[in-house]
Amino acid sequence: MRSFFKIFFASLLALIAFVLIIFFFTLGYIGSVASAQHDDVGSNGVLVLDLSQAFGEKGIEDPLANFSDTRYNTPGVYDVLRLIRYAKSDSSIRGIFIKAGSNANGFGTTEEIRDALIDFKQSRKFIYAYGDVIPLKAYYGANVADRIYCNPKGGLEWRGLTSVMGFVKGSLDKLEIQPEIFYAGKFKSATEPLRAIKMTDANRVQVTELLGGIFNHILDQTAAVRNQDTAVLRRCVDQQLIRHASDAIEYKLLDGAKYNDEVLQEIVPKVKVRTISDINFVPLGKYLEAVKMKMKANGRDRIALIYAEGNIVSGKNDQREIGEVAYRDMIRKARLDKDIRAIVLRINSGGGSALVSENLWRELSLAKAAKPVVISFGDVAASGGYYLSCNADRIFADPMTITGSIGVFSIIFNTQSFFKNKLGVTFDAVQTAKQPDAISMVQPLTDLQKRYMQNDVDSIYYDFKSRVADGRKKDINYIDSIAQGRVWGGSEALKLGLVDEIGGIQAAVNYAAKLAKTSDYRLREYPEPKNFLELLLNNYKETIKMKSIREDLGMEGLKWYKTMSSLQSMAGVPQMKLPFELNIP
Repeated sequence: MRSFFKIFFASLLALIAFVLIIFFFTLGYIGSVASAQHDDVGSNGVLVLDLSQAFGEKGIEDPLANFSDTRYNTPGVYDVLRLIRYAKSDSSIRGIFIKAGSNANGFGTTEEIRDALIDFKQSRKFIYAYGDVIPLKAYYGANVADRIYCNPKGGLEWRGLTSVMGFVKGSLDKLEIQPEIFYAGKFKSATEPLRAIKMTDANRVQVTELLGGIFNHILDQTAAVRNQDTAVLRRCVDQQLIRHASDAIEYKLLDGAKYNDEVLQEIVPKVKVRTISDINFVPLGKYLEAVKMKMKANGRDRIALIYAEGNIVSGKNDQREIGEVAYRDMIRKARLDKDIRAIVLRINSGGGSALVSENLWRELSLAKAAKPVVISFGDVAASGGYYLSCNADRIFADPMTITGSIGVFSIIFNTQSFFKNKLGVTFDAVQTAKQPDAISMVQPLTDLQKRYMQNDVDSIYYDFKSRVADGRKKDINYIDSIAQGRVWGGSEALKLGLVDEIGGIQAAVNYAAKLAKTSDYRLREYPEPKNFLELLLNNYKETIKMKSIREDLGMEGLKWYKTMSSLQSMAGVPQMKLPFELNIP
């Protein structure tokens, strides 16, 4: 009998192994066939740029993309720029069609894509843009097109910028939850939603000036490409003169009002096909699969390009968060790799943990001692995102990058009354010291604990200013005068000396190559690609979790869920974080 079971289980194991081998072989075969289909974009192509698609710093890999001819990986920001640049000289691409019904990207990303489109126009290939109703941010990204149209019954949302903040102090009061807040910097207003019912005067000043700077830039750049006067465009906003599509056409903001099929019919002769159905529209994701190997340089030397996006947190996360362990290891790996001549760090982060920011600053400083380190700021590089970058050899920012926010705060929630009065739960404890050692969320802080918390915040704030002063080679008193938790736009940050140049990710890569004294290089990009199983599991967990919350709470509820989760993770941990979330449609 024992011999029987041995033979049985051995046969079963062999069968399982055989099935798995066949399964993965089949997946590989199907993937190779689908990949081959993706690689063929055909002729007379029109590259489709859909601004409603959010482009992260690192592209999103769809684990099922290779098994479908309609699903594609989502390119990252730099991928989009390289694709547009490659299409400029690609004979299979006749032009670009921009879907401008919305824009899911920040102003920094939009600016870089817009610059790439302006460069593309030098090829004399066409760019058309269309949206039923075109919001301001989408219009800014698309208004470099040769022709931009809206629906005859739609229009252009030509209006000023608005940032709306939500305040939860009233809710906390009703729940009898008391936030204990400690901060350094009069503009450090990340905690305002917890301690106020409206913006403080300082915060109102900084948001007003930030939005004003962004809007002035939009006006200036729009006036230049649309051959219109900036004063006229501002008057259109102030007096709300753009109410209908005809108004936008009258003031030269749009080229006409047409239905989608009429716009496509106008493209037909430019592509040299007979009907609309013959137009070969090429999604960015499909184009990426087709040309990704061709558009990347294959030089002798290597430059590391590290994408860092999201909150700065402890842990190993490298997707949508800047996890300490993962990014420390990436930077260290690039530093120790003798084949890598320089490091470019692309930052798109409003900050996070002060300690993690310090540790990553340390790792970047060690890297700088070994080889050039160049920083590229995306939509936002503020607070902790600025802290870890401030010692680099060169910092590049987009004109509308949100940066600075040199300040610190810490929060602890006293939930004693909530548990007692709302839930009937009480707590008791014993201790071995005269003063309570541990900070607890179920009892108020003592005066001594409050002093310790504030001293800790003040000490970190001084370190922050010192790091910036040393890295930027400025007097600490000067840094204090422009710090105080205040945020700045990229153009203003350049004047203040917080950044070195206005330019995008390509400018940063070019400068790193210059410092490394090489023109024969290729990029090694981090985080490195995941394997198929990791992608599948991560994608599944992310999709199921967010879908469940969204179905229960709706999109607005999902946003508040993320906000409250973020607040919970910050409790008791000193934070270098953006003082507000800039919500602009």
